[in-house]
Amino acid sequence: MKRSIFLGLYLAWSARGARAFAERKLRERVAEGKEDAERLDERRGIASIPRPEGPLIWFHAASVGESVAILELVRRVLEEREDAHVLVTTGTVTSADVMADRLPDRAIHHYAPLDALAYVRAFLDHWRPDVAIWTESELWPALVVETDARGIPMLMLNARMSKASHDKWRFARGVVRNLLQRFQTALVQDNLTQGYLRRLGMPADRMKVLGTLKEGAAALPCNEDERSSIAGNLAGRPVWLAASTHDGEEKMVLRAHRLAMRSSPRLLLILVPRHPERGDEIASFLQSEGWRFTRRAAEEEIADDAQVYLADTMGEMGLWYRLAPISFVGGSLVAIGGHNPFEPAALGSAILHGPYVTNFADIYQRLSSAGAARLAPSPEKLADHVVALLSPDVAADMAASAWGVISDGADVTDRALALVMDTLDEVETRAFRAEAS
Repeated sequence: MKRSIFLGLYLAWSARGARAFAERKLRERVAEGKEDAERLDERRGIASIPRPEGPLIWFHAASVGESVAILELVRRVLEEREDAHVLVTTGTVTSADVMADRLPDRAIHHYAPLDALAYVRAFLDHWRPDVAIWTESELWPALVVETDARGIPMLMLNARMSKASHDKWRFARGVVRNLLQRFQTALVQDNLTQGYLRRLGMPADRMKVLGTLKEGAAALPCNEDERSSIAGNLAGRPVWLAASTHDGEEKMVLRAHRLAMRSSPRLLLILVPRHPERGDEIASFLQSEGWRFTRRAAEEEIADDAQVYLADTMGEMGLWYRLAPISFVGGSLVAIGGHNPFEPAALGSAILHGPYVTNFADIYQRLSSAGAARLAPSPEKLADHVVALLSPDVAADMAASAWGVISDGADVTDRALALVMDTLDEVETRAFRAEAS
Protein backbone atom coordinates (compact mmCIF):
# COMPACT_ATOMS: atom_id res chain seq x y z
CA MET A 1 0.00 0.00 0.00
CA LYS A 2 1.39 3.38 -1.00
CA ARG A 3 2.14 5.46 2.09
CA SER A 4 1.74 9.24 2.14
CA ILE A 5 4.79 11.39 2.84
CA PHE A 6 3.11 12.93 5.87
CA LEU A 7 2.18 9.55 7.31
CA GLY A 8 5.78 8.44 6.87
CA LEU A 9 6.98 11.54 8.72
CA TYR A 10 4.48 10.96 11.51
CA LEU A 11 5.52 7.33 11.91
CA ALA A 12 9.20 8.33 11.96
CA TRP A 13 8.41 10.81 14.73
CA SER A 14 6.35 8.15 16.51
CA ALA A 15 9.38 5.84 16.45
CA ARG A 16 11.93 8.42 17.63
CA GLY A 17 10.54 11.52 19.30
CA ALA A 18 7.04 10.63 20.44
CA ARG A 19 8.01 9.02 23.75
CA ALA A 20 9.42 12.23 25.23
CA PHE A 21 6.34 14.14 24.10
CA ALA A 22 4.04 11.42 25.44
CA GLU A 23 5.74 11.37 28.84
CA ARG A 24 5.40 15.14 29.12
CA LYS A 25 1.69 14.92 28.25
CA LEU A 26 1.22 12.15 30.80
CA ARG A 27 2.75 14.29 33.55
CA GLU A 28 0.49 17.20 32.62
CA ARG A 29 -2.61 15.01 32.52
CA VAL A 30 -1.83 13.39 35.86
CA ALA A 31 -1.49 16.86 37.39
CA GLU A 32 -4.89 17.80 35.89
CA GLY A 33 -6.55 14.64 37.20
CA LYS A 34 -7.11 13.29 33.69
CA GLU A 35 -5.03 10.13 34.10
CA ASP A 36 -5.07 7.26 36.58
CA ALA A 37 -1.63 7.55 38.19
CA GLU A 38 -1.72 3.92 39.35
CA ARG A 39 -2.29 2.66 35.80
CA LEU A 40 0.07 4.93 33.83
CA ASP A 41 2.05 1.97 32.54
CA GLU A 42 -0.99 0.92 30.54
CA ARG A 43 -0.69 4.18 28.59
CA ARG A 44 2.85 3.01 27.79
CA GLY A 45 1.52 -0.29 26.48
CA ILE A 46 2.60 -2.23 29.57
CA ALA A 47 -0.21 -4.52 30.69
CA SER A 48 -1.12 -5.01 34.33
CA ILE A 49 -2.47 -8.56 33.84
CA PRO A 50 -1.52 -11.55 31.66
CA ARG A 51 -3.18 -12.20 28.32
CA PRO A 52 -5.91 -14.83 28.75
CA GLU A 53 -5.75 -18.06 26.77
CA GLY A 54 -7.89 -18.51 23.67
CA PRO A 55 -9.37 -16.04 21.16
CA LEU A 56 -9.12 -12.36 22.09
CA ILE A 57 -11.29 -9.73 20.42
CA TRP A 58 -10.12 -6.16 20.96
CA PHE A 59 -12.51 -3.20 20.91
CA HIS A 60 -11.07 0.32 20.93
CA ALA A 61 -13.48 3.01 22.12
CA ALA A 62 -12.47 6.60 22.71
CA SER A 63 -14.50 7.50 25.79
CA VAL A 64 -17.65 6.85 27.83
CA GLY A 65 -20.26 7.12 25.09
CA GLU A 66 -18.41 4.89 22.64
CA SER A 67 -17.61 2.26 25.27
CA VAL A 68 -21.16 2.13 26.62
CA ALA A 69 -22.46 1.70 23.06
CA ILE A 70 -20.57 -1.57 22.61
CA LEU A 71 -21.52 -3.18 25.93
CA GLU A 72 -24.40 -5.19 24.51
CA LEU A 73 -22.27 -6.32 21.58
CA VAL A 74 -19.47 -7.36 23.97
CA ARG A 75 -21.96 -9.36 26.02
CA ARG A 76 -23.30 -11.06 22.90
CA VAL A 77 -19.79 -11.91 21.64
CA LEU A 78 -18.91 -13.59 24.92
CA GLU A 79 -22.25 -15.39 24.97
CA GLU A 80 -21.58 -16.68 21.45
CA ARG A 81 -18.04 -17.90 22.19
CA GLU A 82 -17.49 -19.27 25.68
CA ASP A 83 -13.78 -19.77 24.96
CA ALA A 84 -13.20 -16.12 24.00
CA HIS A 85 -12.20 -13.00 25.91
CA VAL A 86 -12.74 -9.34 25.06
CA LEU A 87 -10.31 -6.48 25.59
CA VAL A 88 -11.77 -2.95 25.68
CA THR A 89 -9.42 0.02 25.46
CA THR A 90 -10.41 3.60 26.21
CA GLY A 91 -8.54 6.80 26.92
CA THR A 92 -10.36 8.48 29.81
CA VAL A 93 -10.62 7.92 33.55
CA THR A 94 -14.42 8.23 33.51
CA SER A 95 -14.74 5.54 30.84
CA ALA A 96 -12.49 3.25 32.88
CA ASP A 97 -14.74 3.72 35.92
CA VAL A 98 -17.86 2.93 33.89
CA MET A 99 -16.26 -0.14 32.32
CA ALA A 100 -15.14 -1.42 35.73
CA ASP A 101 -18.78 -1.43 36.83
CA ARG A 102 -20.39 -2.72 33.66
CA LEU A 103 -18.10 -5.05 31.72
CA PRO A 104 -19.18 -8.71 31.94
CA ASP A 105 -16.99 -11.62 33.00
CA ARG A 106 -14.21 -12.45 30.51
CA ALA A 107 -14.04 -8.79 29.42
CA ILE A 108 -11.00 -6.70 30.38
CA HIS A 109 -10.53 -2.95 30.40
CA HIS A 110 -7.10 -1.51 29.56
CA TYR A 111 -6.14 2.08 28.86
CA ALA A 112 -5.26 2.65 25.21
CA PRO A 113 -1.53 3.10 24.60
CA LEU A 114 -0.39 6.54 23.56
CA ASP A 115 0.58 6.69 19.90
CA ALA A 116 4.31 6.27 20.34
CA LEU A 117 5.59 3.26 18.37
CA ALA A 118 7.37 1.67 21.34
CA TYR A 119 4.16 1.84 23.41
CA VAL A 120 2.01 0.52 20.57
CA ARG A 121 4.35 -2.41 19.95
CA ALA A 122 4.50 -3.28 23.65
CA PHE A 123 0.70 -3.29 23.77
CA LEU A 124 0.32 -5.51 20.69
CA ASP A 125 3.18 -7.82 21.71
CA HIS A 126 1.41 -8.56 24.97
CA TRP A 127 -2.24 -8.82 23.92
CA ARG A 128 -1.88 -10.34 20.41
CA PRO A 129 -5.56 -9.75 19.52
CA ASP A 130 -7.17 -11.99 16.93
CA VAL A 131 -9.53 -9.26 15.70
CA ALA A 132 -9.24 -5.48 16.18
CA ILE A 133 -12.38 -3.34 16.19
CA TRP A 134 -12.41 0.45 16.14
CA THR A 135 -15.67 2.07 17.27
CA GLU A 136 -16.79 5.37 15.78
CA SER A 137 -13.84 6.99 13.95
CA GLU A 138 -10.93 7.70 16.31
CA LEU A 139 -7.82 6.84 14.30
CA TRP A 140 -4.34 6.90 15.85
CA PRO A 141 -1.91 6.37 12.95
CA ALA A 142 0.80 4.32 14.64
CA LEU A 143 -1.77 2.07 16.30
CA VAL A 144 -3.64 1.48 13.03
CA VAL A 145 -0.53 0.90 10.92
CA GLU A 146 1.18 -1.42 13.41
CA THR A 147 -1.99 -3.47 13.94
CA ASP A 148 -2.38 -3.89 10.20
CA ALA A 149 1.31 -4.76 9.78
CA ARG A 150 0.81 -7.76 12.07
CA GLY A 151 -1.96 -9.13 9.89
CA ILE A 152 -4.66 -8.56 12.50
CA PRO A 153 -7.98 -8.03 10.68
CA MET A 154 -9.44 -4.62 11.46
CA LEU A 155 -13.10 -3.64 11.47
CA MET A 156 -14.73 -0.26 12.04
CA LEU A 157 -18.08 -0.52 13.83
CA ASN A 158 -20.58 2.19 14.66
CA ALA A 159 -18.55 4.55 12.48
CA ARG A 160 -19.61 8.16 12.77
CA MET A 161 -17.89 11.27 11.48
CA SER A 162 -18.97 14.84 12.09
CA LYS A 163 -18.43 17.65 9.61
CA ALA A 164 -15.78 19.11 11.93
CA SER A 165 -13.83 15.82 11.94
CA HIS A 166 -14.16 15.51 8.17
CA ASP A 167 -12.90 19.04 7.66
CA LYS A 168 -9.95 18.42 9.99
CA TRP A 169 -8.93 15.20 8.21
CA ARG A 170 -9.37 16.82 4.80
CA PHE A 171 -6.12 18.69 5.35
CA ALA A 172 -4.35 15.34 5.79
CA ARG A 173 -6.24 13.46 3.08
CA GLY A 174 -3.28 11.27 2.13
CA VAL A 175 -2.79 10.17 5.74
CA VAL A 176 -6.42 9.33 6.41
CA ARG A 177 -6.85 7.57 3.04
CA ASN A 178 -3.96 5.27 3.88
CA LEU A 179 -5.40 4.53 7.31
CA LEU A 180 -8.97 3.93 6.12
CA GLN A 181 -7.89 1.52 3.40
CA ARG A 182 -6.42 -0.79 6.04
CA PHE A 183 -9.89 -1.66 7.39
CA GLN A 184 -11.66 -4.72 5.98
CA THR A 185 -15.17 -3.44 6.63
CA ALA A 186 -16.84 -0.36 8.09
CA LEU A 187 -20.38 -0.47 9.45
CA VAL A 188 -21.40 3.19 9.47
CA GLN A 189 -24.19 4.89 11.37
CA ASP A 190 -25.66 7.06 8.62
CA ASN A 191 -25.44 8.23 5.02
CA LEU A 192 -23.65 11.43 6.04
CA THR A 193 -20.78 9.47 7.59
CA GLN A 194 -20.63 7.18 4.58
CA GLY A 195 -20.22 10.20 2.31
CA TYR A 196 -17.52 11.74 4.49
CA LEU A 197 -15.54 8.49 4.73
CA ARG A 198 -15.81 7.89 0.99
CA ARG A 199 -14.46 11.37 0.24
CA LEU A 200 -11.55 10.70 2.58
CA GLY A 201 -10.65 7.44 0.85
CA MET A 202 -12.59 4.56 2.37
CA PRO A 203 -13.50 2.18 -0.51
CA ALA A 204 -17.26 2.29 -1.10
CA ASP A 205 -17.53 -1.50 -1.34
CA ARG A 206 -16.22 -1.92 2.22
CA MET A 207 -18.91 0.26 3.82
CA LYS A 208 -22.45 -0.56 4.88
CA VAL A 209 -24.92 1.90 6.40
CA LEU A 210 -26.30 0.02 9.40
CA GLY A 211 -27.47 2.58 11.95
CA THR A 212 -26.06 2.99 15.42
CA LEU A 213 -25.17 0.25 17.87
CA LYS A 214 -26.84 2.37 20.51
CA GLU A 215 -30.16 1.32 18.99
CA GLY A 216 -29.48 -2.28 19.94
CA ALA A 217 -27.94 -1.54 23.33
CA ALA A 218 -29.59 -2.79 26.48
CA ALA A 219 -31.34 -0.15 28.58
CA LEU A 220 -29.06 1.67 31.01
CA PRO A 221 -29.06 -0.04 34.41
CA CYS A 222 -30.04 1.46 37.71
CA ASN A 223 -30.15 0.55 41.38
CA GLU A 224 -33.79 -0.44 41.90
CA ASP A 225 -33.66 0.31 45.63
CA GLU A 226 -32.45 3.84 44.85
CA ARG A 227 -35.15 4.30 42.22
CA SER A 228 -37.88 3.15 44.58
CA SER A 229 -36.59 5.35 47.40
CA ILE A 230 -36.36 8.51 45.28
CA ALA A 231 -39.74 7.85 43.62
CA GLY A 232 -41.28 7.58 47.08
CA ASN A 233 -39.54 10.78 48.14
CA LEU A 234 -40.98 12.60 45.12
CA ALA A 235 -44.48 11.52 46.18
CA GLY A 236 -46.04 12.09 42.78
CA ARG A 237 -44.45 15.51 42.11
CA PRO A 238 -44.16 16.44 38.41
CA VAL A 239 -40.57 15.95 37.25
CA TRP A 240 -38.50 16.65 34.17
CA LEU A 241 -34.86 15.94 33.43
CA ALA A 242 -32.07 17.92 31.78
CA ALA A 243 -29.48 15.28 30.89
CA SER A 244 -25.81 15.73 29.96
CA THR A 245 -25.87 19.52 30.01
CA HIS A 246 -22.84 21.67 29.17
CA ASP A 247 -21.46 25.04 30.22
CA GLY A 248 -23.86 27.75 29.09
CA GLU A 249 -26.73 25.30 28.74
CA GLU A 250 -27.73 25.16 32.40
CA LYS A 251 -28.70 28.84 32.38
CA MET A 252 -31.08 28.27 29.46
CA VAL A 253 -32.54 25.13 31.04
CA LEU A 254 -33.09 26.97 34.33
CA ARG A 255 -34.77 29.83 32.45
CA ALA A 256 -37.12 27.27 30.90
CA HIS A 257 -37.73 25.70 34.31
CA ARG A 258 -38.67 29.02 35.85
CA LEU A 259 -41.15 29.65 33.05
CA ALA A 260 -42.63 26.14 33.31
CA MET A 261 -43.08 26.54 37.07
CA ARG A 262 -45.63 29.29 36.41
CA SER A 263 -47.96 26.53 35.19
CA SER A 264 -46.78 23.89 37.67
CA PRO A 265 -45.34 25.46 40.84
CA ARG A 266 -44.23 22.11 42.33
CA LEU A 267 -42.38 21.05 39.19
CA LEU A 268 -38.94 19.59 39.94
CA LEU A 269 -35.96 19.73 37.56
CA ILE A 270 -33.36 16.96 37.81
CA LEU A 271 -30.23 18.60 36.43
CA VAL A 272 -27.43 16.22 35.33
CA PRO A 273 -24.28 17.92 34.00
CA ARG A 274 -22.31 16.04 31.36
CA HIS A 275 -19.18 16.51 33.48
CA PRO A 276 -19.94 15.94 37.19
CA GLU A 277 -16.78 17.77 38.20
CA ARG A 278 -18.65 20.98 37.31
CA GLY A 279 -20.96 20.33 40.26
CA ASP A 280 -19.41 22.96 42.53
CA GLU A 281 -19.61 25.59 39.78
CA ILE A 282 -23.27 24.82 39.04
CA ALA A 283 -24.17 24.69 42.74
CA SER A 284 -22.65 28.15 43.21
CA PHE A 285 -24.67 29.48 40.31
CA LEU A 286 -27.89 27.95 41.65
CA GLN A 287 -27.24 29.52 45.03
CA SER A 288 -26.47 32.94 43.54
CA GLU A 289 -29.71 32.85 41.55
CA GLY A 290 -31.79 32.00 44.60
CA TRP A 291 -32.84 28.49 43.59
CA ARG A 292 -33.90 26.03 46.28
CA PHE A 293 -31.91 22.90 45.47
CA THR A 294 -30.40 19.73 46.86
CA ARG A 295 -27.35 17.91 45.60
CA ARG A 296 -26.73 14.26 44.81
CA ALA A 297 -22.94 14.43 45.29
CA ALA A 298 -23.54 15.66 48.86
CA GLU A 299 -25.88 12.67 49.45
CA GLU A 300 -28.77 15.03 50.13
CA GLU A 301 -32.33 13.79 49.77
CA ILE A 302 -34.69 15.79 47.57
CA ALA A 303 -36.27 18.33 49.86
CA ASP A 304 -40.02 18.84 49.59
CA ASP A 305 -39.53 22.49 48.66
CA ALA A 306 -36.57 21.87 46.30
CA GLN A 307 -37.00 23.29 42.81
CA VAL A 308 -33.85 21.67 41.40
CA TYR A 309 -32.06 18.41 42.18
CA LEU A 310 -28.43 18.67 41.05
CA ALA A 311 -27.46 15.09 40.13
CA ASP A 312 -23.72 15.66 39.79
CA THR A 313 -22.65 12.02 39.86
CA MET A 314 -21.37 9.58 37.24
CA GLY A 315 -23.03 6.44 35.91
CA GLU A 316 -26.60 7.01 37.11
CA MET A 317 -28.36 8.10 33.91
CA GLY A 318 -30.43 4.91 33.94
CA LEU A 319 -31.86 6.04 37.28
CA TRP A 320 -32.77 9.56 36.15
CA TYR A 321 -34.33 8.47 32.85
CA ARG A 322 -36.55 6.02 34.74
CA LEU A 323 -37.71 8.70 37.16
CA ALA A 324 -38.41 11.44 34.60
CA PRO A 325 -41.17 11.07 31.99
CA ILE A 326 -39.76 14.10 30.14
CA SER A 327 -36.07 14.36 29.19
CA PHE A 328 -34.20 17.22 27.58
CA VAL A 329 -31.03 15.73 26.04
CA GLY A 330 -28.17 18.17 26.44
CA GLY A 331 -25.31 19.30 24.26
CA SER A 332 -28.00 20.57 21.91
CA LEU A 333 -28.78 24.12 23.08
CA VAL A 334 -25.07 24.93 22.68
CA ALA A 335 -22.92 23.96 19.72
CA ILE A 336 -21.77 20.57 21.02
CA GLY A 337 -23.70 18.41 18.55
CA GLY A 338 -26.08 16.65 20.92
CA HIS A 339 -25.93 13.39 22.86
CA ASN A 340 -27.47 9.94 22.52
CA PRO A 341 -31.29 10.11 22.41
CA PHE A 342 -31.72 6.34 22.43
CA GLU A 343 -30.94 6.15 26.14
CA PRO A 344 -34.11 8.00 27.21
CA ALA A 345 -36.07 6.36 24.39
CA ALA A 346 -35.24 2.90 25.74
CA LEU A 347 -36.51 3.88 29.20
CA GLY A 348 -39.88 5.40 28.38
CA SER A 349 -39.07 9.09 28.47
CA ALA A 350 -40.37 11.70 26.03
CA ILE A 351 -37.44 13.47 24.32
CA LEU A 352 -36.75 17.19 23.93
CA HIS A 353 -33.64 18.67 22.31
CA GLY A 354 -32.11 21.90 21.05
CA PRO A 355 -31.08 22.74 17.48
CA TYR A 356 -27.47 21.48 17.66
CA VAL A 357 -27.78 17.73 17.02
CA THR A 358 -25.29 17.10 14.22
CA ASN A 359 -23.78 14.15 16.12
CA PHE A 360 -27.10 12.30 15.85
CA ALA A 361 -28.80 14.11 12.99
CA ASP A 362 -30.24 11.04 11.27
CA ILE A 363 -31.48 9.58 14.55
CA TYR A 364 -33.20 12.78 15.63
CA GLN A 365 -34.80 13.05 12.20
CA ARG A 366 -36.24 9.56 12.58
CA LEU A 367 -37.46 10.28 16.11
CA SER A 368 -38.99 13.57 15.04
CA SER A 369 -40.75 12.00 12.06
CA ALA A 370 -42.25 9.40 14.39
CA GLY A 371 -43.48 12.06 16.81
CA ALA A 372 -41.01 10.83 19.42
CA ALA A 373 -38.88 13.97 19.86
CA ARG A 374 -39.54 17.71 19.86
CA LEU A 375 -37.20 20.57 18.98
CA ALA A 376 -36.80 23.37 21.52
CA PRO A 377 -34.62 26.10 19.96
CA SER A 378 -35.00 28.46 22.93
CA PRO A 379 -35.69 28.40 26.68
CA GLU A 380 -39.19 29.70 26.01
CA LYS A 381 -40.00 26.89 23.59
CA LEU A 382 -38.43 24.34 25.93
CA ALA A 383 -40.74 25.56 28.71
CA ASP A 384 -43.76 25.29 26.39
CA HIS A 385 -42.89 21.68 25.55
CA VAL A 386 -42.33 20.75 29.20
CA VAL A 387 -45.71 22.18 30.20
CA ALA A 388 -47.46 20.37 27.33
CA LEU A 389 -45.80 17.07 28.24
CA LEU A 390 -46.87 17.30 31.87
CA SER A 391 -50.04 15.73 30.54
CA PRO A 392 -49.28 12.02 31.12
CA ASP A 393 -51.07 10.87 27.98
CA VAL A 394 -49.04 13.16 25.72
CA ALA A 395 -45.71 12.12 27.25
CA ALA A 396 -46.68 8.44 27.11
CA ASP A 397 -47.58 8.67 23.41
CA MET A 398 -44.18 10.22 22.64
CA ALA A 399 -42.37 7.59 24.70
CA ALA A 400 -44.22 4.80 22.89
CA SER A 401 -43.26 6.27 19.52
CA ALA A 402 -39.62 6.46 20.60
CA TRP A 403 -39.70 2.83 21.67
CA GLY A 404 -41.04 1.92 18.24
CA VAL A 405 -38.10 3.63 16.55
CA ILE A 406 -35.46 1.88 18.63
CA SER A 407 -37.22 -1.47 18.24
CA ASP A 408 -37.00 -1.07 14.45
CA GLY A 409 -33.23 -0.74 14.79
CA ALA A 410 -32.67 -3.68 17.13
CA ASP A 411 -31.06 -5.78 14.38
CA VAL A 412 -28.01 -3.48 14.31
CA THR A 413 -26.30 -5.40 17.10
CA ASP A 414 -27.24 -8.74 15.47
CA ARG A 415 -25.58 -7.76 12.21
CA ALA A 416 -22.49 -6.36 13.93
CA LEU A 417 -22.21 -9.58 15.93
CA ALA A 418 -22.39 -11.66 12.74
CA LEU A 419 -19.55 -9.64 11.21
CA VAL A 420 -17.33 -10.03 14.29
CA MET A 421 -17.98 -13.78 14.52
CA ASP A 422 -17.41 -14.33 10.79
CA THR A 423 -14.12 -12.44 10.98
CA LEU A 424 -12.96 -14.50 13.97
CA ASP A 425 -13.94 -17.70 12.14
CA GLU A 426 -11.83 -16.64 9.16
CA VAL A 427 -8.84 -15.98 11.41
CA GLU A 428 -9.14 -19.38 13.03
CA THR A 429 -9.60 -21.14 9.69
CA ARG A 430 -6.41 -19.54 8.32
CA ALA A 431 -4.51 -20.50 11.45
CA PHE A 432 -5.74 -24.11 11.19
CA ARG A 433 -4.71 -24.36 7.56
CA ALA A 434 -1.29 -22.89 8.32
CA GLU A 435 -0.72 -25.47 11.06
CA ALA A 436 -1.92 -28.31 8.80
CA SER A 437 0.47 -27.33 6.02
